[in-house]
Amino acid sequence: MDPRDVLVLTAEDVGALLEPAPLLAALAAAFAGPATAPPRTELGLPDGRGLLVMPGHRPGGPVIVKHVGLVGDNVARGLPHHPAVICAFDVETGMLRALIEATALTAVRTAATAALSVDLAARPDARVAAVIGAGPVAAAQLALPPAVRDLDELRIASRRPAAAAALAAAHGARAVVDVADAVRGAGIVCLCTSAADPVVAPGWLAPGTHVSSVGFAPPGGELDPALARAGRLLVETRDAFAPPPAGCAELAGLDPAAAAELGEVIRGERVARVSAGELTVFKSMGSVVEDLAAAEVVIERAEQLGAGQRIRL
Repeated sequence: MDPRDVLVLTAEDVGALLEPAPLLAALAAAFAGPATAPPRTELGLPDGRGLLVMPGHRPGGPVIVKHVGLVGDNVARGLPHHPAVICAFDVETGMLRALIEATALTAVRTAATAALSVDLAARPDARVAAVIGAGPVAAAQLALPPAVRDLDELRIASRRPAAAAALAAAHGARAVVDVADAVRGAGIVCLCTSAADPVVAPGWLAPGTHVSSVGFAPPGGELDPALARAGRLLVETRDAFAPPPAGCAELAGLDPAAAAELGEVIRGERVARVSAGELTVFKSMGSVVEDLAAAEVVIERAEQLGAGQRIRL
């Protein structure tokens, strides 16, 4: 294989190559092991738009640089709110190795990381899950629960009831109009929205609930800061406590030392849950470690199967 040739993977390629079980295993290994992940930066663009830049590397894999657009009015254009692409570079030569359409990849790796938090922190007997949101991450989240545990009931609620109903029909879930009703009695609550304000009040949750929150909408966010304070907190890395764009607005003012990183839990250095009645909260900041794991999975699988196209720039 000529090092000047670049593997190009489209959204369709990524969808076929990124299977849940290998991705979850790769995520657990990536969080447990060493990685170089400089803070995420943002290039501000006119009218509140932005471009996030996320470089990273872990031993044995390529160097990647991910570019993510923040373009709220893209939805009206029929385009993704967060268009993304990953450039993967060879460590030895610095040559571009792969170009990956990463919009759908971002949704899947985000949902898979939340699913990993469920595996680590949710009560073993939690069998009712509620997904709040109806966008791409919510769709990916609805497809993932069987990969980590069997559920008796899967609910979905959204500010867009028609979209929630369509997703529910596609994934064997039950659409619920009111968010409070959707989360009431659920042992697992997955927040997957672009909301700039909290979408779930602490009083709606039963004791022992596990909450995951993956939304990013600074200067606000979908997670009520009171939930982050009330529960045992998990994060991908303590970079989540930095101000946006590197970290999460909902964690402002909290003590980073009080939170457990996913890697610490996987390595057995910290615990994710102490008692059945404890509230556990995972707040995702969207670490490039997740993109490293996902990129490695799709590149390796593409090379095994001869998938994608090769071009010379």
